Parts: sequence; C-alpha cells; structure tokens
Amino acid sequence: MHLDDLRNRLRQRGAKPCHERLILRAWIRAQPLDSGPRVAADFLPRGIREALPALTDAFAALARERSRYAADDDAIRLLVELSDGQAVETVLLPRDGVCVSTQVGCAVGCLFCMTGRSGLQRHLGSAEIVAQVALARTLRRVDKVVFMGMGEPAHNMDAVLDAIDLLGSEGDFAHKSLVFSTVGDRRVFERLPRERVKPALALSLHSTCIETRRRLLPHAPPIAPAELAELGERYARATHYPIQYQWTLLHGINDDADEVDGIVRLLAGKYAVMNIIAFNAVDGTPFARTPDTRTVAMAAELNRRGILTKVRHSAGQGVEAGCGQLRARRLMPITATAT
Repeated sequence: MHLDDLRNRLRQRGAKPCHERLILRAWIRAQPLDSGPRVAADFLPRGIREALPALTDAFAALARERSRYAADDDAIRLLVELSDGQAVETVLLPRDGVCVSTQVGCAVGCLFCMTGRSGLQRHLGSAEIVAQVALARTLRRVDKVVFMGMGEPAHNMDAVLDAIDLLGSEGDFAHKSLVFSTVGDRRVFERLPRERVKPALALSLHSTCIETRRRLLPHAPPIAPAELAELGERYARATHYPIQYQWTLLHGINDDADEVDGIVRLLAGKYAVMNIIAFNAVDGTPFARTPDTRTVAMAAELNRRGILTKVRHSAGQGVEAGCGQLRARRLMPITATAT
C-alpha cells in the first residue's frame, strides 16, 4: 500500500488536496482523522465524513501492533503486522526516536545481521512505512525517524523517499531528524540531492579494506570505501549536516590498528561522524564482541587524531531490538505483551 493509494481513496470520496493534506497530517500525528484547526462539520466533504470510521480502520490496518517488548533502557520492540499478514519490527528508541523497517527481510545479507538470513520477502509500500511512525506516535512522542530497521532503503528507494517527503513536509520532522541508512548505492547519491526533503545520511562502512567489507557485506554494491566517502562528503556539504558512518565492531576483524589508520586516511577533513557500534549477539554467526576497553580505546584514538567518533549505544539489546537483531518473528496475538 502506497501513499498514492490512500490519496486516491480519499479522492474517490470527494477529497480535494486541502482535505487530503489535513487527513494525512492528522494520521501521521496520531490524531483523529477529522482533527485540525480548520475542521468543521461542513469543511470535509460529505463522502469523507461518512467514510471516516472505515478510513480510520484502513489506516490502522496498515501497521498493527501484535506484540510489544520493553527493554530496561526505555526502548520498545514492536512486532508489527502488515495488511497482508506479513510482519516487520519497529523499535521505539530512547530520546523520542523510532527505527522503522522498509522491507520484509533484506537482500544485502550482512554476515553480522539477522534481518537478511531469510533473504528479501517483499518491499514495504510508502504508506506502510509511514504507518509505523503513526503507530509509534500512538504510544509516545516521536521527533526522529531512522530508516535503520529491517531492509535496505536504497533497494526500495521510491517508497522510502515518498515516506520521507510526507514526514518532512507534514509530519513536523526536521529534515536532519529523518535518517536514511544504507550500505551505499550510487542511486542514493543521485536521488537524495534532488528531493524536496533531504534526509540525513548514515553510511554503513564497517571496514576500510575492500576485501573485508565485501566479505562482511556480500551483496552490497561494489563501491570502494574511498569512493563512498567522497560521495558522502558531497552530500554532507550540500545539506550542511554530517554523514553518519556506521561501524559495527567485530573482534579480530575490524578493530585493529590498521583499521584505525584506514579510517583516519578516509575521513580526515571530512564533514562526518564515526559511530562505533558494539556487535550484538546473533545466533549462528562466528563473530564476537570487541571488549569494551578496546572499543573505548579505539574511539579515543580516532578522536585524538581528528575524527569525531562516538560509541553509539545500541538501544533495546535486552529484548533483541539492537542493531542487527531485527527479524520477522512469528506473529503473536495482539494481547501478548512482555515488559
């Protein structure tokens, strides 16, 4: 289901663009569909007024909570049922953020990530992506959306950018608070600069060694890390907010001095932030978590050498909602909630 499908449904009931905008704004703000400062009994067309209960149900059916798991750090993992019965996971993050999925499964197959184990099942429509934000806002305040859940956003580009456009124009989200996360795809750097709403960009790097990165991300586009950094730098300078480089630390794989030197060579002088992320346990992988002392030392060394580096806390690890742990789990009854 795409946003244009929703718009067409509204138009069939007599909605004009002003009515569409009002209803979509109410939806993504988790308000009644007939809410807003200009709503009166005679503002919405009669066909829309009569259809409001059915429309409300249809919007809610796009992403329905089936189970909820709350972590000690204020993160919440939601198992979300889509209208065709398939499921994705959405994570409410501490500090008013939400991590949404863009696909059921993933085709990239990163070796340290659970999502791609069963491959790609299907793309989400733009309405299904936005519906995760609307669902999250029924539960608590949401000021930031990161497209870092299940799937590779670049593989579902049209739907993701359509969702970002609506959220950034009607959803009260600052453009830099909409974060498009990707392993790197030339289409991203062609499309994003032309969009009305230009999101922040997070690039999954994980290694500066071409061969190591290719092994860890077997189906990522064959873009050398140096070229990826140059493409990212152009976008950062055009949008005036830095590229967020993601680096999952794997003990003995990408946490040594050679990688530190490689990061410095790659990012020196660039408008960028390096986010170091501890590896989260994933069943069936040969990888181990880098010791915390090494993680802290690596971040300190990069900062000392001029690379702004943060050790990013991966929220929700206690309920398997951390980076790399999301997957389409078995659908649970709506009443099944764990805290």
